Amino acid sequence: MKDTLLAAVVLRQPIRGRMQGSMVRWIEQFSGSVGMADGFLMEVCVDSVESAINAERGGACRIELCSSLLEGGITPSIGLLQVVKQHVQIPVFAMIRPRGGDFLYSDREVEVMKRDIHLCKSHGADGVVLGALSEDGSVDTELCVELLAASRPLPVTFHRAFDMVRDPVVAMETLIALGFERVLTSGSDSSALEGLPLIKRLVEQAKGRIIVMPGGGITERNLQRILEGSGAQEFHCSARSSKDSAMKFRNSCVSMGAALSAPEYALKVSDVSKIRTLNAIAKNIL
Repeated sequence: MKDTLLAAVVLRQPIRGRMQGSMVRWIEQFSGSVGMADGFLMEVCVDSVESAINAERGGACRIELCSSLLEGGITPSIGLLQVVKQHVQIPVFAMIRPRGGDFLYSDREVEVMKRDIHLCKSHGADGVVLGALSEDGSVDTELCVELLAASRPLPVTFHRAFDMVRDPVVAMETLIALGFERVLTSGSDSSALEGLPLIKRLVEQAKGRIIVMPGGGITERNLQRILEGSGAQEFHCSARSSKDSAMKFRNSCVSMGAALSAPEYALKVSDVSKIRTLNAIAKNIL
């Protein structure tokens, strides 16, 4: 493992050098005044063009673009990425996850992930979100080195695969050594509120070496407690509401998904008013 981590650190050095000019300008542009909630950065996960537009209108600073949020998010189509990029100005980070379920990937799934990274980069993604684990519940360092190399010079977030690791403290140091810019976590619990004690410990452990971004079940009712209790400077939410289908004719006997799928004639869409409320709460904390 030490050899792998050393290789990752060595791999990062020329990348950092090449990134220095353009990435500093990118960070200044997108981590500064645009959508910043007076020191707190709000990322909204979306799976549609409408939700992406609503997220920006509501004051989001960054979008995590996925398909199938019902499965926790998988890789979006290139068509969705292209159209979203045409309609929003804030950064769009693309999820790289070939399927739902666990984060232990086969060789063919890894090939899909690498091709998706290439396609997302070539079609305007501003960053990517990914993660991979070994069967023992540790971060798959070897695979992550490969995926990070494929992703550069874009910034990379390690997603909530982190919440499935055996030892979060060890995993955090691994991610830092590998060079991930941030980690999204619910504190290894069902929501960021339940996982708040661990999130706080992770923020303290990170000491600015990596951004710890709480996410999972964040609402206007618990955001203040999560931000104040964790010390985090970024947070991740979906802020969705149900929207009724415009269909007039409805066949209630047929469903396009499994028995536990979402209702056929209702859509979940990011809610502008909810996002604005979350943004206002984050501003008022200071």
